Amino acid sequence: MIKYKKSELSNGIRVATEMHPGSRAVSIGIWVLTGTRDEQPEIAGISHFLEHLVFKGTKTRTAYQIAKSLEALGGDLNAYTTREYTCYHALVLKDHWEKALEVLSDLVSNMSLSQKEFDLERGVVLQEIAMSEDNHEDIIYDIFYDQAYGVHPLGRPILGTPSSLATMTQKKVMDYYKKTYTGKNIIVSAAGCIDHEEFLTALKKRLGTKKKSDLKNQRKKPRWLRRRHIVEKQAEQVHMLLGVPTASFKDDSRFEAVITNTLLGGGMTSKLYQSVREKRGLVYSVHSMLNTHIDSGMLTIYAGTEAKNVKKVGDLISKEVQKVRKQGVSKHDVEMFKTQVIGSILLSSDDIENRMTSLGVNEMVFGGYRSVESVIEEIKAVSVDSVNRYIREDLDLSQAAGVLLGPEVNELSSWWENLEL
Repeated sequence: MIKYKKSELSNGIRVATEMHPGSRAVSIGIWVLTGTRDEQPEIAGISHFLEHLVFKGTKTRTAYQIAKSLEALGGDLNAYTTREYTCYHALVLKDHWEKALEVLSDLVSNMSLSQKEFDLERGVVLQEIAMSEDNHEDIIYDIFYDQAYGVHPLGRPILGTPSSLATMTQKKVMDYYKKTYTGKNIIVSAAGCIDHEEFLTALKKRLGTKKKSDLKNQRKKPRWLRRRHIVEKQAEQVHMLLGVPTASFKDDSRFEAVITNTLLGGGMTSKLYQSVREKRGLVYSVHSMLNTHIDSGMLTIYAGTEAKNVKKVGDLISKEVQKVRKQGVSKHDVEMFKTQVIGSILLSSDDIENRMTSLGVNEMVFGGYRSVESVIEEIKAVSVDSVNRYIREDLDLSQAAGVLLGPEVNELSSWWENLEL
């Protein structure tokens, strides 16, 4: 029987576990609730850079010892940074969860940083930035965030920039580590064959002495900017990205947004995939995506196509979206895509790592637990009327921002500026 429990250490660290007695594995995540949107312009990218640096060594482990610690046991140790948080996570067999917790705790508490390692890893991140600029399907999203959110910190790239990395110092990074990797700014989640009380006792030994956080939440909701941007760049294809503001994690209409996204471009049965790729063969890739934040969100539509087909693809995307807007969606479609979303959630809930992630994100956003069953009930409550009301009243297509990237796109500026979504 799956069992959820939550506790809080005296220093404010929140701990959430979910017992899956039939699992051979345990997944543990330590979530630091600081990301790109919390950075000042002069230290843009510091959260991601710091995520790299903690793996270079602690007071008790070298970089190699960190890498070997769980890999030698058949486990996995990794981390990632988003615009709102950084997560360090591990997946191990159930007999090795204490080792995983020990290593993760070491990373977030005992980083030891030499100038040599600092300089070497800065070079690695600069290479990562250069690689991302060569990946046009990825970099277009960073450009889009910059256009849609402007000077707001959510508009900045997670990796930072070459100029912000150049002015980063070892002291700035260490000070940021000490300031942000603290009590109330940390959530620990674990899922698998794990006893909550045993886990809590082990966690107190390793993170119980961390100081309470005195960080003040200074986040402000971004203002959406309806801007169309063109980037002339040598490439095999032209990459097109359009997007509108939509529901945040906390909005009542978030599941209507999920269904609408799935219906528009969430898979091979979606309206855009069937119309643009299957019926006409104009693209290899066309899809929509929900990018959801605590206080904001966006629904984006991406397509990559040959330069000669850009107008056809853009006009067709516009036509399909406008059709959904004007005609609404049928009860049959809503029920089909609800079933698709529910099936996806149920399948992913069998994955212990997904459950650990869900525990951490729900604690971060809602301050509590949301079972798989409760989420499914909320999706079942979505109706054809509520989806059509969301599309009609909440999905403001007149606010569509966009980025067009590729060869010979400057000549499309007038068409691009006036393309409706």
